[in-house]
Amino acid sequence: MSGPGASPVAPNADALARDAARERRRLLGLSIPALVLVGLLLVLPVGWLFYLSVVEKDAYSLVHYERLVQEPAYVTILWNTVEVSVLVTLICVLLGYPLAYLLAQLPPRAANLGLIVVILPFWTALLVRTYAWLVLLQRRGLVNTLLVNLGLIADPIPLVHNMTGTVIGMTHILLPFLILPLYASMRAIDPDYVRAAASLGASPVRAFWQVFLPLSLPGLVAGLLLVFVLCLGFYVTPALLGGGKTYLVAMKIEQNVNTYFAWGASSSLAVVLLVSVGLIFVGLHRVLAIQRLFGVR
Repeated sequence: MSGPGASPVAPNADALARDAARERRRLLGLSIPALVLVGLLLVLPVGWLFYLSVVEKDAYSLVHYERLVQEPAYVTILWNTVEVSVLVTLICVLLGYPLAYLLAQLPPRAANLGLIVVILPFWTALLVRTYAWLVLLQRRGLVNTLLVNLGLIADPIPLVHNMTGTVIGMTHILLPFLILPLYASMRAIDPDYVRAAASLGASPVRAFWQVFLPLSLPGLVAGLLLVFVLCLGFYVTPALLGGGKTYLVAMKIEQNVNTYFAWGASSSLAVVLLVSVGLIFVGLHRVLAIQRLFGVR
């Protein structure tokens, strides 16, 4: 039926399906070079890592994983890695959330200046920043000298070559990785939401906890993941500021490869870290999915 008052003819469903299938094949063809590159640079090395972790003297074996459980030294190293990672992540949250909130409330020009200060450490090499902390925190460094001159302490405090120095250095280096995604999430929150809560009788504290904080959770979770995952594989700062007393997984992997040429033992440690990170991502995905079921976004 045609004419001025006739309804438009609905497109053929089969034709639409064929067009969609053709579009998917075209996109897949365009993605093949990228998929091959990812396979060569990511999947193949990770697969080889898994292979080395289950091979011992040209035979398949789980001896490397059994060693991780049976030898107390490996258990201690794994526990130290988790302990330092959790501690640094918590400190970054305690320092980074208020700072990101402050930046999000500032006018755009002042906020941009604050962001420049946050990312300023990235302009200096990681090794240089770590050595700077080594100079500041040593027994006759600036921090101990200032505290002694002020009369706050009688003798220098051991701030390096232990877990304290490791946590301080890692927190300084990883703090921007939490602030940046958190600031982006906070900046995207419409201020009218908080004003609406205030107009309905909510106090500023209640409006923050029930409105602003839940809306900032995506940025907070992203920052937490970045900081925690980077902590698990951190090497330079723990090696220098820890002084060999705070021994983490990355340092043990380096020792196994360069000193003992034990590729199997090193691969098993790397696989444990990789699987742990994967489980963290899966767990967070399920938790966030559960929250969405209850209407929390």
